[in-house]
Formats: sequence, C-alpha cells, structure tokens
Amino acid sequence: MNSFRKSIMALVAGATVLTGVASPAMAQRDPAYAAARANGSVGEQIDGYLGIVGQATPALQTLVNDINIQRRAVYTRKAQQNNATVEQYATTAGCQAIARTVPGEKYQAPDGSWQTRSSAPPERLPICP
Repeated sequence: MNSFRKSIMALVAGATVLTGVASPAMAQRDPAYAAARANGSVGEQIDGYLGIVGQATPALQTLVNDINIQRRAVYTRKAQQNNATVEQYATTAGCQAIARTVPGEKYQAPDGSWQTRSSAPPERLPICP
C-alpha cells in the first residue's frame, strides 16, 4: 500500500467529523447554500471543495468562495493535527463528502465530470476508502 493511500486511510476518521461540520452545518446556517445544493447549482468536488455546476453568478461565486475558505481553514488545522498535507486531508474530506451526497445532489466523478447522485453509490476516486 503506498504512503499516499495510507495517509488517506489514516485521515478518514477526522474527515468524517470534518464533513459533518463543513457541509451540513453550513447548510443550516445559510439557506442560499442549501438551495444551491438542492437545485444542483453547486456540488462536491473530488478535491474536498465545493464547486459551481454550470453558470456562475456573482452571488453564487461569493457563496462558494466563502465556504471553500472555511473548508480550507479546517483542512489546514486538521492536516497539521494529523501530520498530513492540506491536499491529502482535503482529498479525504472530498471522498467523504461525495459519499454523503443524497439522490439529486451533484458531485464530481473521478473523470472530472459532474454527476447527479442516484440511489446507487456515487463514483469516487480509487483511493477513497
């Protein structure tokens, strides 16, 4: 098992807690985020950040930027605590966030395309646990 995969697996527990904080908590605080997620304007990216699906408006771009700044701050703190890189931690968080999407929500597939979650498990990176 390569060291990157070992690092990813070691970070899963922390990312599980993280995605619970970074996504649903923000949705509860910001109705615009919940609406954008529900209508497919935004989706979870494989890199652990929120992405815009389709046409960006200034308000949507601001919303996504704000959420991603918050996520990066959490990823940075958690990566330092877990002796990992921010990118490793963010990728692990992306694996978990995509796994937690619900039918109808958008997510980024390993090939980079945007997919709409069905009742089937989402497509995820091969390194995802």
